[in-house]
Amino acid sequence: MNLPRARAHGTVTQRLISDHLLSGRMEPGEEIALRVDQTLTQDATGTLVMQELEALALDRVRTEASVQYVDHNILQADERNAEDHLFLRSAARRFGLWFSKPGNGVSHPTHMHHFGAPGKTLAGSDSHTCAAGSLGMLAIGTGGLEVALAMAGRPLHLTMPKIWGIRLTGEPPPWVSAKDVILELLRRHGVQGGVHRVLEYHGPGLASLTAMDRHVIANMGAELGATTTVFPSDGAVRGFLDGVGRGDDFVEITADEDASYDIDEEIDLSSLEPLIARPTSPGNVVPVREAAGEPIAQAVIGSSANPGFRDFAVPAAMVAGRQVPAGVSFDINPTSREILQDLTRCGATFDLIAAGARIHQSGCLGCIGMGQAPATGSNSLRTFPRNFPGRSGTADDAVWLCSPETATASALTGAIADPRDWAERVSAAAPPTPEAPEPPSNNDAMLEPPLPPDEAARVQLVRGPNISALPELDPLPDSIHGPVLLKAGDDVSTDEISPAGADALPYRSNIPKLAGFTLIRLDPDYPRRAEAVREDTGHLIVAGANYGQGSSREHAAIAPRYLGLRAVIAKSYARIHWQNLVNFGVLPLEFDDPADYDRIGPDDRLHVSGLREALAPGGEPTLRVRNATRDEEYTVRHRLSPRQREAVLAGGIIPALAH
Repeated sequence: MNLPRARAHGTVTQRLISDHLLSGRMEPGEEIALRVDQTLTQDATGTLVMQELEALALDRVRTEASVQYVDHNILQADERNAEDHLFLRSAARRFGLWFSKPGNGVSHPTHMHHFGAPGKTLAGSDSHTCAAGSLGMLAIGTGGLEVALAMAGRPLHLTMPKIWGIRLTGEPPPWVSAKDVILELLRRHGVQGGVHRVLEYHGPGLASLTAMDRHVIANMGAELGATTTVFPSDGAVRGFLDGVGRGDDFVEITADEDASYDIDEEIDLSSLEPLIARPTSPGNVVPVREAAGEPIAQAVIGSSANPGFRDFAVPAAMVAGRQVPAGVSFDINPTSREILQDLTRCGATFDLIAAGARIHQSGCLGCIGMGQAPATGSNSLRTFPRNFPGRSGTADDAVWLCSPETATASALTGAIADPRDWAERVSAAAPPTPEAPEPPSNNDAMLEPPLPPDEAARVQLVRGPNISALPELDPLPDSIHGPVLLKAGDDVSTDEISPAGADALPYRSNIPKLAGFTLIRLDPDYPRRAEAVREDTGHLIVAGANYGQGSSREHAAIAPRYLGLRAVIAKSYARIHWQNLVNFGVLPLEFDDPADYDRIGPDDRLHVSGLREALAPGGEPTLRVRNATRDEEYTVRHRLSPRQREAVLAGGIIPALAH
């Protein structure tokens, strides 16, 4: 089970970190700095990254490979997304990035196919960057500003995590697949179980998992709050790289036979059953049979959480010769052009269409609320990684997360169904095992390589009217005296802080406009009230545990900062959002006594003084907060390194670098 042990030794994670360590000690809790080999940006976060490269006056990226994907906001309902795509292409050409055109594919499996390489580090402005750990990479999702700094040749700073060794034994039984493995971990530990940890998988059970199976598992390590997920680079990785024509990139990286981990756990794959996450959290996991019979109106296959050939071909084989009921929308989001080509070559696309499936573009789409929004009050089953409230684009949604097998069996049934029970009803002796075409498709046509430096230097950025400049950030004042404009509960996601979806995301390059959507799912009046005190006192937010879970989008820090947010006091934070607050000069504080959270009410006026002295080198990490409304005091603390203290005092990373 979940047993603590002595310091990790001889693990894959240790080797990857050691090979890229530039400063710091590999002791859990210490700040370390890593050399970054590759970066990944996508269109929902990349426009800010490119503006940050401008602010850093970068001439050309310094990494081995940096790739800008357009996969999230490819729904062009008006001119705004199209303008951002032109801006991103011009920025990729100007700064020396690869550019993946709209509709080419979801960033994570596409990066795995074309650029992923064992032993490399990857920093991505998307929380699911950790999926590349399936290839034996150290792949970490971060805020966009940290990716911009990595492109500029600066190190990636993070807190050294504990290494959580997860030993796999056995083989998955019929109708159980990789999605059920990660759902089992979420069932055991919830959405906070992996905070400040790297999940490293090992053991004989790995032999039954392909590289794409591992991608499924690594991708959703983000839902546990983990820093990243790591698999060894072994024969499965060699087979994948050989298959996509990049066998020369293979390097074997495995743990020592006597490797020890900070934390040990075991999963017997043969004991697993189909699982499903109920609305509205990836951690709300139960056996499918416990939810069976719930009527559904939609089932969606795709996303970076189930992006492989089998994740579409198995559903296609299940529906072949059958018809989805009239009341169910069966939606297929191919994750890449290559996958769609291979499905078409083997006839799976025909089987899906004949069964009534709707085929959409290659991209994230419904995963981030850009299309495919379900009807209010109806159940939607998705092979996606997240089901936070409203993320689908429907305010009162009911999204369930499951495997492709469960989603397809349910789509054919019209209600949630365990695929084992469906198979028994239709006399399917065994799960389908479709064969992928050989060799797999390899389509480079929609990947534009970087321009030569002399040509790139002449490129002008194409800036449409919806693309604003980064807001100017003033230094942290010595004291904060303002109202608590929002008191939030536990596990507030970045989707609730800065919503995704077709209404808000097209303004991702326009911070003043995007700020109008900030926290409206928790308080529709928050933007107006924040504007009212923005120039006077600013304001604070008080939150429960795991504040800012989910997406890496730094909009969830910069938009409230634009509205005058100066500090957040929480029981605890999700890793990426905590760092994003620091990056934009918002002071993240934590209650010394979590019970003090209950003593603060909305609109209470809080006073914190002596900030510049407290954040100076050698300053104490504890501060006193006075509640002027209730005449009380509370002790809070910060976890900022000397580097981060300097950034917060300056008003953010970019102002700090300018000094």
